[in-house]
Amino acid sequence: MAQANGKGAASALVIGGGIAGMSAALSLTEAGVKVRLIDRDPQWRVYGAGITITGPTLRVMKRLGILEDALREGHAADGLLACDVEGNVVAEIGTNGVDGGEYPGAGGIMRPTLHGILAARVRAAGIDVLLGRRVTEIAPGRPKRVIFDDGTLGSYDLVVGADGIFSDTRRMLFPEVGAPQYVGQVCWRLMTKRDPRIERRTYFLGGPCKVGMNPVSSAEMYMFLLEPQAQFQRVADDKLHIRLNELMEPYGGVVGATREKLSPESNIVARPLETVFVPKPWHRDRVLLIGDAAHATTPQLASGAGMAMEDGVVLGECIAFSPDIDEALALFMQRRFDRCALVVDKSLTLGRLEKSGATPLEQVRVVEDALRQLNQAY
Repeated sequence: MAQANGKGAASALVIGGGIAGMSAALSLTEAGVKVRLIDRDPQWRVYGAGITITGPTLRVMKRLGILEDALREGHAADGLLACDVEGNVVAEIGTNGVDGGEYPGAGGIMRPTLHGILAARVRAAGIDVLLGRRVTEIAPGRPKRVIFDDGTLGSYDLVVGADGIFSDTRRMLFPEVGAPQYVGQVCWRLMTKRDPRIERRTYFLGGPCKVGMNPVSSAEMYMFLLEPQAQFQRVADDKLHIRLNELMEPYGGVVGATREKLSPESNIVARPLETVFVPKPWHRDRVLLIGDAAHATTPQLASGAGMAMEDGVVLGECIAFSPDIDEALALFMQRRFDRCALVVDKSLTLGRLEKSGATPLEQVRVVEDALRQLNQAY
């Protein structure tokens, strides 16, 4: 059991009730830490479409005790397909090497579904959840004294900033890092009925945009399209289907068939891709950043959610291993920095290749290399 200065169980405040924050809360609780989890949304909602997940992500889901729920409510399959613009397969990437094939190689799930699964685990673990609150100040010194937006105070041995890419915690503790940077691509996301030809994660390469499709349940699939755009230009909601139709025009096969079904009622979201990577260490005076607050990546490797959950699990493991919080945070950085840097670097590399019109084979090689490394233990 983690202790604070030898005076009993340590306490932690986890800021942000998303994937990273809930994973950290669960793992820290398992390590014997008294956890309070806060989220600024009184309804604890999550927005977004489907997300693609990798074998390593499924592995950490098992560690968190949510794999069976995720497989039941989402989708998983081995192998990735890389196709040309007409849907012809040009390469197949094996993904069943995670821990000797114990876990499926890839999958998909609705983000709100994953949020609900984790939230149920948090509630079942008896974790103190405080909604509709945010932190306005973290005072220097130990224990960490925190002021909430309603004027109340809290005192904790550890504060974990898991409040996303636009993290207030990062802004307060690491002002020199600056705002996330736009990478020159817009991600279009479409939720639609599953085409029976899409049985696993499938990419369509060689066109003006990168397109991917993935089942997220037995009945639904999620499509993303990465549009090169030097400066992000927002499209009005009632024009999203028109613009996406134009972007999908060069593609045949399944993409073409999906394009024909677009309508004003289609579930479409378009967002600029942005990234931020905090230099190590990600902690100052027992305040730690995890997940997108520390290393927000672009989606090319489908590993953002996986890295966030791994952060949470590893943090709990490090606290359990070393009752000294400072030593535990140093160990956390040893285990997490290079792995997360790999995901950000390879994702940005793929983005540059996509924008430059690189061949599908060049892009596939980067994906294969990255997945081979990520399949190793975190």
